[in-house]
Amino acid sequence: MKAALIHGYGQPDVFRIEDVPAPVCGPRDVLVDVRAAGINPIDYKIRSGGQRAVIWLSFPAVLGLDVSGVVAQVGDQVTRFAVGDEVFASPSHRRMGTYAEQIAVRESELARKPSRLSHAQAAALPLVGLTAWDSLMGACKLQAGERVLIQAGSGGVGTIAIQLAKHVGAEVFTTCSPRNHELVAGLGADHVIDYRTQDWAVEAADVDVILESIGGDDLERAIGAVKRGGRIASIAAGLPQYTKRFGPALGLTAMISATLWRMVRARATRGVKLSMVTRRASGANLQQLAAIVDAGDMTPVVDRVFALDDVAEAHRYLETSRARGKVVLAVGEAAKNGE
Repeated sequence: MKAALIHGYGQPDVFRIEDVPAPVCGPRDVLVDVRAAGINPIDYKIRSGGQRAVIWLSFPAVLGLDVSGVVAQVGDQVTRFAVGDEVFASPSHRRMGTYAEQIAVRESELARKPSRLSHAQAAALPLVGLTAWDSLMGACKLQAGERVLIQAGSGGVGTIAIQLAKHVGAEVFTTCSPRNHELVAGLGADHVIDYRTQDWAVEAADVDVILESIGGDDLERAIGAVKRGGRIASIAAGLPQYTKRFGPALGLTAMISATLWRMVRARATRGVKLSMVTRRASGANLQQLAAIVDAGDMTPVVDRVFALDDVAEAHRYLETSRARGKVVLAVGEAAKNGE
């Protein structure tokens, strides 16, 4: 099969398109013919070596943590899927590899693709959808009638989190640049804050919940902005920055220490529950998100679709931080048919 490989850490040009052996389908695995693969910021952080303190790669490596495709084979112990099913997933980072024509995914990490979505749209949902779910529904237990601030509302996580929060019945504040105001308002945001000219900590003061995605000083300000006894889910621990400053091992230690100190201080000074969230590769949670999509309450935002051969260009574009929603790779039959 064809795959986009990296033989070492580096810039986007490190990718090479090569023929590699097809993955082996284990007894609890589902072999998926990939139709589309989502690209996430974590991908370029892994590619550049910024995550090497926690994600060790054996080179050559295939990246990718979002997939939509069609079941080609099932393992002997698989009971929920059959050949021909349309599925999607965000596999564990230990078995990443969606930048390829096939991938073997654990049955427990897989869900049926929402019928309303194309493969490109479905590939844009899993990782950011699970991140939003684990943040708002898991860590913060967002309730109807509560007020929530979602930072970076036009990004991959933000566009899904806004829709999820509205589905729950929350009042949504979000930040973005003026070019994206119409987009986030169309997704359901009740209050759109221009982070360039407005102070979000003032405009959204005393909200019940904050989904914090910037890190650093913004996380410190979130602890002071959320209401006393409120909840914060942060998805920006800042590991690449700590790694760059201290190296992989010391960087991880510094990040963990800083995180624990913030969590203790937030609870002690303001009664705030601060949770650091990384998405859990859960097919069950994905199936709940799929039901919300098929009910018409959520639609992934796809900015651009690139061919697998253009993966380096896709990474360069995502690293500009100008993407609205998600960037996706069309793979295999999808690339041939322009899906």
